[in-house]
Amino acid sequence: MNHWLIKSEPGVFSIGDLASARNQTTPWEGVRNYQARNFLRAMTRGDLALFYHSNATPSAVAGIVEVVRPAYPDPTAWDPGSEYHDPKASPANPLWSMVDVKLVEAFPREIPLEELRGIPALKTMELLRRGSRLSVQPVTAAQFRLIRTLASGRPAKRS
Repeated sequence: MNHWLIKSEPGVFSIGDLASARNQTTPWEGVRNYQARNFLRAMTRGDLALFYHSNATPSAVAGIVEVVRPAYPDPTAWDPGSEYHDPKASPANPLWSMVDVKLVEAFPREIPLEELRGIPALKTMELLRRGSRLSVQPVTAAQFRLIRTLASGRPAKRS
């Protein structure tokens, strides 16, 4: 199993929106960065991802989702009415991919970015790298476990 972090602005789609979605499941569409797309394509059924609220006050990890359908073509790319339309994409040349994710848990407390920055064991996390803007990124199993532990309220080793 691999671990990931996926970002969404809560004003666009929050973990609460996912909790209210049918079967608490949604397609993760609209990714328009090639590196992030490649990470989507590397996801497999059963992989877990941290759900991160970006451009929020504060930006924070809000919960966990599971990949329930691996990468498939993102039809919003060839839909001229979609905000994610890409005129270079078509059903014959899909270019972009999406996965389906299902809510595993909304954290009882969100873990703010500044708190994550203060944890030495997370210093190599992509999210904390200066200038990192990827909306989909890998997370190590150790980083994932540490953040899950922090969210549970249990003390975590911070080294």
